[in-house]
Amino acid sequence: MTVAVLPERFRPLLEGRLPPGIEPRWWATPDELEALAPEARIGWFDLFEKPPALRALESATGLEWLNSAFAGVDWLPLDELRKRRVTLTNGSGVNAATVAEFTIMGMLAIARDYSAIVRAQDRGEWLTGQREIRELGEDRALVLGYGAIGRRIGSLLEAFGTEVVPVRSRSGEGALGPDEWRSRIGTFDWIILTLPATGETRGMIGAPELAAMKPGSALVNVGRAECVDQGALFEALSRRRPAAALLDLTDPEPLPPGHPLWSIQNVHITMHQAGMPNPATRRRAAERFLENCGRFTRGEPLEAAVDLRRGY
Repeated sequence: MTVAVLPERFRPLLEGRLPPGIEPRWWATPDELEALAPEARIGWFDLFEKPPALRALESATGLEWLNSAFAGVDWLPLDELRKRRVTLTNGSGVNAATVAEFTIMGMLAIARDYSAIVRAQDRGEWLTGQREIRELGEDRALVLGYGAIGRRIGSLLEAFGTEVVPVRSRSGEGALGPDEWRSRIGTFDWIILTLPATGETRGMIGAPELAAMKPGSALVNVGRAECVDQGALFEALSRRRPAAALLDLTDPEPLPPGHPLWSIQNVHITMHQAGMPNPATRRRAAERFLENCGRFTRGEPLEAAVDLRRGY
């Protein structure tokens, strides 16, 4: 019998559908997770509060497969999992539609200066006069990180008429290579980051890249906060180059009251809301897990397996 320690919130989607030979143990609280973890051969330990999840992982000495609905896995001890020969699967693509739609919403809010409308409504003031607005169909967007989320954002932007240029491992067919985008960053109206946090991506957007951005352009980060030098971004936004930024991730999180970023009106801080779970993402996560359960019992490679050396 293979024991699977699974989150209670997914029970309605999984119960009665697991392959024969997999015995579920359901946890609803961090304490229940930590108590059940030592039994796990299959584990699903997702918590927004990471310390109890990490303690559970440490005690799950018989673990062979760890599943996560989160796309980002930089919070996990990847080297340790590799040494323990634990297969890790993540939520890559599960919330692509959710994040992409949120990203487009934020970009439209910047393009149409929607925050000025909201603030006027809060003051009970009828907004008059002309404001600087733009159309996405007139713009060019550079997408750094062209996985499931980046591709979905690109397809939505193309529907608006935006010229979308991804960064890929090799240039060609409308894409830039990893050594080409920096020299052309000043030709884009939007720089969109959907990158994981790895040794290669940390600090990828710093003072030189920000200074080279096109006047009037905007930075959008729905990947990881570590990919942007936040201090350099604050200084650049203060000089309005870039003209605006949408930050779904910040360092630290939550951003404390009084932090300088709160004081800049041309930054949209969306408080890690882009990929919030919803019924559709939970359903997709459950269906992928069930598919992988079948693969696990048959000894087949698992879908969305993470390369533990690369971190995604």
